[in-house]
Amino acid sequence: QVHLVESGGGLVQAGGSLRLSCAASGSTFSANDFDWYRQAPGKERDLVATISSDGATTYADSLKGRFTISRDNAKDTVYLQANSLKPEDTAVYFCHMTRWFDKRNFWGQGTQVTVSS
Repeated sequence: QVHLVESGGGLVQAGGSLRLSCAASGSTFSANDFDWYRQAPGKERDLVATISSDGATTYADSLKGRFTISRDNAKDTVYLQANSLKPEDTAVYFCHMTRWFDKRNFWGQGTQVTVSS
């Protein structure tokens, strides 16, 4: 059974940084693609960044240069480094996995990031 558990969210002042983690279990971690999404109150869930099984990364245009997605296959963990945070980055951040052999989608429970001005 696949489980994704996010951590690392919290309250931070504008200009600060956070590193979010997503620990995955129940699947062959290195074979799967992962994404980070975020959802602000009253808004749709938006894609933040993607990392493929071979380490290729893509980002939402508006977040390039401030956010970095990475993975550690030895720890079965995906990270999102968020720098120069702004109040508009306030959202629940979700980890998402596409399982390699059937393309089924899995979601974590989310971690709250709040950026104060």
